[in-house]
Amino acid sequence: MSSDYQVVREILAAEREPVLEGWLSEVAGSSAGARAGSAKSTRDEASALLGSLESGLRGGGTADSFDQPMWEPLREVLMQLSRAGASRGDTAGETSRFVLAIKRPLFASLQKRLGQDGAALTAAIWSLSTLVDRMAQWTATTHQRSREEIIQRQQAELFELSTPVVKLWDGVLAVPMIGTLDSNRTQLVMETLLESIVATGSSIAIIDITGVPTVDTLVAQHLLKTVTAIRLMGADCIISGVRPQIAQTIVHLGIDLQGIVTKASLADALALAMKQSGFVVTRS
Repeated sequence: MSSDYQVVREILAAEREPVLEGWLSEVAGSSAGARAGSAKSTRDEASALLGSLESGLRGGGTADSFDQPMWEPLREVLMQLSRAGASRGDTAGETSRFVLAIKRPLFASLQKRLGQDGAALTAAIWSLSTLVDRMAQWTATTHQRSREEIIQRQQAELFELSTPVVKLWDGVLAVPMIGTLDSNRTQLVMETLLESIVATGSSIAIIDITGVPTVDTLVAQHLLKTVTAIRLMGADCIISGVRPQIAQTIVHLGIDLQGIVTKASLADALALAMKQSGFVVTRS
């Protein structure tokens, strides 16, 4: 390890608490203070990061070797910091600024130690700045990845919530579709509906597209695939919610829905399903 990083390691070993307090003061007085974490969690995160930073420097780490094993504990702390910030709703910029705020107290300590040697001070500040920038970049990348994972999980949960399978009558299931249909959502609907058909022994499934804003060739293909899968399970399928606009669109696109029973409303589809099941509804 070069003398530039050696002096930083010595500062962290001898002045850990003053550096920590200076860092927290910088965070509190800057835009990085907008992070949603509590004061205790912020202190714990900063303390853990300082410890892992010192450990990496003690192992001979430099900015150029940031991907090497000696920096693994630091990368792990930064990853936990990013994931915690992402789950709290912190932005990538806020998390990065939190890491970058460590520069001021360390620069001040370098100034005290190397103030009489301009060349050494410049070299040390450059090395430290490069290393902290690598830390901030790693944090931003990990934060973005964590946010993407959260968004994907939320999308999956929304898909499940937006495609419930409802038992309308003995042997009759319905899936009210809301929003745009795509391949992933169609696959989820198909799997959920087929599992429900098996679990309930239902013989009729109603797919209600009242809440689907538009029907194009791709959406029609998704519906046809779902109907085919339902029929392979030995059940019949009815598509309800075919509004006049959707009917005209299907005709103009030349989509062939022959052999598939369609109804204008869910009520009409339920009445047909009950009739096919042998039920008769009368007024008392």
